[in-house]
Amino acid sequence: MARVYNFSAGPAVLPESVLKEAAEEMLDYRGTGMSVMEMSHRSKPFQTIIDEAEADLRSLMNIPDNYKVLFLQGGASQQFAAIPMNLMKNKVADYIITGQWAKKAYQEAKLYGTANAIASSADKTFSYIPDCSDLPISENADYVYICENNTIYGTKFWQLPNTKGKDLVADVSSCFLSEPVDVTRYGMIYGGVQKNIGPAGVVIAIIREDLITEDVLPGTPTMLRYKTHADAGSLYNTPPAYGIYICGKVFKWLQNMGGLEAMKAINEKKAAVLYNFLDESKLFHGTVVKKDRSLMNVPFVTGNADLDAAFVKAAAAAGFQNLKGHRTVGGMRASIYNAMPIEGVEKLVDFMAAFEKENG
Repeated sequence: MARVYNFSAGPAVLPESVLKEAAEEMLDYRGTGMSVMEMSHRSKPFQTIIDEAEADLRSLMNIPDNYKVLFLQGGASQQFAAIPMNLMKNKVADYIITGQWAKKAYQEAKLYGTANAIASSADKTFSYIPDCSDLPISENADYVYICENNTIYGTKFWQLPNTKGKDLVADVSSCFLSEPVDVTRYGMIYGGVQKNIGPAGVVIAIIREDLITEDVLPGTPTMLRYKTHADAGSLYNTPPAYGIYICGKVFKWLQNMGGLEAMKAINEKKAAVLYNFLDESKLFHGTVVKKDRSLMNVPFVTGNADLDAAFVKAAAAAGFQNLKGHRTVGGMRASIYNAMPIEGVEKLVDFMAAFEKENG
């Protein structure tokens, strides 16, 4: 069977060349006579894999030396607890609520201290990013938290909030490595890799060294202490070894594509194909305020739930998979991450135009 165009929000499409390379190495990784899946994480070949992956990520993102790169497990959702456990020294943090994941992080933080929702776009179903230029930042806040790209609702912080000197913590799960980023603007930047980088099971956290200390909340489990993993080079326990190996291959693919500047240009071009169609369409329309639109996740609707369902069904039959919107919002959503080729978006738009002709 031919490969489909996979618009899943995550786990999501991976570069075909990476999958083929991994397939070739599946039974024998570079003369070791075994798969990376079978390899000891204490072996020299795996140490080389994780060291190279970190070096390539540092190069792609220009990560300064005073930031640690940690390869962790537990999904971004586990970080919702780990962040306050490690960073809430004053037991106060400010959260900007722009969707489900920021809201879940905020609710989790309330278990460990005072979490303040200092801005929200819940009033309009998270269809915009609130003005964050002059927020009521708490005087003793340990950090300000955002989910930078909203996978479900399709919004993106194109301007980071003014944190008034407080450390910014950002969940970038669904926009990771989609564009250049100034790491120094964050105290911590982290994300699950299963949307834009690799298979589910790995979380990458990039944390400024001075935030990684023994001074954590009482009762913080050893496995949730950043210092545990920083001191052990992400090898305190068995890491998600095969996932890290695939991430490393994706980093090399990104370098071959020209790095993050080149990726941003490709992503802008790709998103424009879909947004331009939606803006002209009489049947389909986007749900996000234009200036806050994500390049990665594009939600859209017809305004008729039955017609939405018919479209998703017809699209799947035509080889455009996973276009159904998140259960909390309905409609459709096309996730067009780095590995989605532009022809996938162009063919989707052609299909949408044909569907509109028949149903308009």
